[in-house]
Amino acid sequence: MLRSLLGEPPRKNEGLFADTLEAMERTAQLFQKAMDRNQDHKQDYFKLQVWTYGLISSIDELEQCTYAAAFFRRAVHTRLMNDMGPQEKGDYARYVYFYKDGFIRVFSLLDKLGTLLNELYELNTGKVKPHYSYFTVLRQLHSLKVHSDLGNKLMSIHEGHKDYVSRLRRRRNMEIHYMNAEMQDDLWHKHLAMQGKLEVENLDEYLADLTRSYQMVLESLHSAFEYTNFYISKQSNRNNMQK
Repeated sequence: MLRSLLGEPPRKNEGLFADTLEAMERTAQLFQKAMDRNQDHKQDYFKLQVWTYGLISSIDELEQCTYAAAFFRRAVHTRLMNDMGPQEKGDYARYVYFYKDGFIRVFSLLDKLGTLLNELYELNTGKVKPHYSYFTVLRQLHSLKVHSDLGNKLMSIHEGHKDYVSRLRRRRNMEIHYMNAEMQDDLWHKHLAMQGKLEVENLDEYLADLTRSYQMVLESLHSAFEYTNFYISKQSNRNNMQK
C-alpha cells in the first residue's frame, strides 16, 4: 500500500519475509483443522487463529513502515534544521513519522507474539508478571524449561540484535512517556549547536536500529511459527495414532 503512495513498484515477497508469511499461513490452517477436529476447544483454536492473522497483518505493516522511513531518509541531506528548505523539512518530518510508527510497531508486534506463545504453550506468564511483555515470556520459557528448542532459538535471536533493540526500546519508552520525546533524548542535547541552530539526529544510526529490530522481529516470527507448525503436526499425528 505505502509503496504505491510513494510511486514505488509493488513489494515482491521473497526471502525470509516470504518464508515467514508462509509459515504463519500454515499455522492458521493448522488451527482451522484443529477446530474442525475438536469442537470442545473450537473457541480456543479460533482465538489463536485470529491472533495469527493479526500478526500477519502486523508484520506487513511493520515492513511497510521500515521501508517508508528508509525512503524518506534518503531525501534528507542537510544536517541543520535551520538550513532545510520546505521540501526537505517535509521529507524529514515524514521520515520521523514512519520511524516512530515503526519502532512502536516493533514492540507491539513482539508483545502480540508473546501473548500467542504464552496462550498456546500454557506458560502462565501472567502469574509471574500480570502485565508481561514478550521478553517476560522469553524468560518464562527459560525458567520453566519447556519447549527448550524454541526458547533457545528465540533467545539467541534476541541476543544477536540486543544492542539495536535496547536503543530502540529506550526511544519508544521516551516517545510514550515523555512530552517532546526528541528533546528528552541525550543525543539531541549533544546536537544543540551554537547560535541556536539544531542539528538533526544521526539518521543512519537511528534507521539501522529500526531495520535491525525489524529483522529481529522477522526472525523471531519465523522461528516461532516454524516450531509451532512442527509442534501442532506432531500433536495431531500422536492423537491419530491413539485412535
